[in-house]
Amino acid sequence: MKKLTKEDISQEVFDLYDDYAHNKIERRQFIEKLSVFAVGTLTLPSLLSFMTPNYQDTTTIQPDDSRLTSGFITYDSPKGGGKIKGLLSQPKGNKKKLPGIIVVHENRGLNPYIEDVGRRAAIEGFITLAPDALSPLGGYPGNDDDGRELQKKRTREEMLEDFIAAYEYLKSHKDCNGSVGVVGFCFGGWISNMMAVKIPTLGAAVPYYGGQPTAEDAEKITTPLLLNYASLDTRVNEGWPAYEAILKKNKVEHTAYFYEGVNHGFHNNTTPRYDEKAATLSWTRTIAFFREKLKKK
Repeated sequence: MKKLTKEDISQEVFDLYDDYAHNKIERRQFIEKLSVFAVGTLTLPSLLSFMTPNYQDTTTIQPDDSRLTSGFITYDSPKGGGKIKGLLSQPKGNKKKLPGIIVVHENRGLNPYIEDVGRRAAIEGFITLAPDALSPLGGYPGNDDDGRELQKKRTREEMLEDFIAAYEYLKSHKDCNGSVGVVGFCFGGWISNMMAVKIPTLGAAVPYYGGQPTAEDAEKITTPLLLNYASLDTRVNEGWPAYEAILKKNKVEHTAYFYEGVNHGFHNNTTPRYDEKAATLSWTRTIAFFREKLKKK
């Protein structure tokens, strides 16, 4: 049987998966609606398998990479979940204080993709912390479906406090130069925007296809922003014009990129929504932005 590619899949399937991944429809509904697109040799099991994240074959920086010191720590989040687990990574043998990056997961906990992103950023010369907001519920459960269900049991406001606490932990870490930024994806994009709202000393924020703050909250932002959006992601993009107007009015340093012909989640290399060209370009821009903004204070 011919191996499926994303070119074999209609945009309606990607939109359907987006609804499912963002809790707009239940798994049963997702499967029922997906079955409509199972025609001929394109079977429902093959479609399901293709749309499901592949963590086994997509890791770019292995957990035991010899260039890194990487392992799990626990930090305090008194206004959030109490004790939060996170993956702390930095270049091995580092002798100087490094700029820090908080890496914020999607709406399913600290899965292997986000761990990998934390290590990718560390390879570039940063100390990174990728927290797991599911820590109070036992942590990422090993698959995204259960992860989404667990994350629905916490409020995003309480989880925001966990990432603010991560910022404070990393900022005061002995190997950090005190200048810390944040990058986040989907739910993590909203968290990145909101950390810019809540933390005046945040060095830089890079939301990927993240929901925008309210107008009232957006008025509080002074942090430099680099925003990455997918052109096909109408659900998130509709909030951009109003957000942009406030940033412009207040002369907040910001650059927004819309990557043409790609879907929400284009940076995530574990699903068929991944777009290598857009992901690579956006990540190059992200690292360059952090290098520019996260200088020793």
